[in-house]
Amino acid sequence: MANRVYGYQGYKGYQFETSPKKLQPEYEPNKEQHTNKNAGNKTVTKKTTKTIKANEAKKNKASKAEIKKKAKFIAYIVFGFSVLFTISYRNSIINEKFNQKEALKAELTEIQKINEQLEVSVENELNLTSIEKMAKERLGMSKLGNGQKVYVNLPKKEYVESKTETIITESNESFYQKVYNKIKEFF
Repeated sequence: MANRVYGYQGYKGYQFETSPKKLQPEYEPNKEQHTNKNAGNKTVTKKTTKTIKANEAKKNKASKAEIKKKAKFIAYIVFGFSVLFTISYRNSIINEKFNQKEALKAELTEIQKINEQLEVSVENELNLTSIEKMAKERLGMSKLGNGQKVYVNLPKKEYVESKTETIITESNESFYQKVYNKIKEFF
């Protein structure tokens, strides 16, 4: 425990017994400041401020480049994710439409089956024997018997007039004769 005193440089272990962190110095001294202390304070401070500013500018450029690289990497990840999301969404829509199509096909086959059954039942009911059976049972009808027959005597005179005679007579008259006959009929 005596070797583990804070600030003791001989031991580069843990700061405390329970802390997992190693001690690292937060500030690194600039080598130029220590070597040029004998030259003069004004030149040392100017050189050090210039070097500090140059180092900060380099760090800023490096950090901006790293930020650009990270942003580019994140943009690629977002683009890749959006492409994968678009593909999966498209596939889910295709799958949904396929399921709808299959459901409609199943419904169509069921309707066709019912339609065929109805056609068969209609054909069976339109059969002459079934019609005769229904007429006897429901309506109380029976086949025509001798007692139901009534004979009617008609004279043998024809009631139909032939049009051929009038056509022949009309075609023989001239136009002037027709006009004359019409005027006569009028008075």
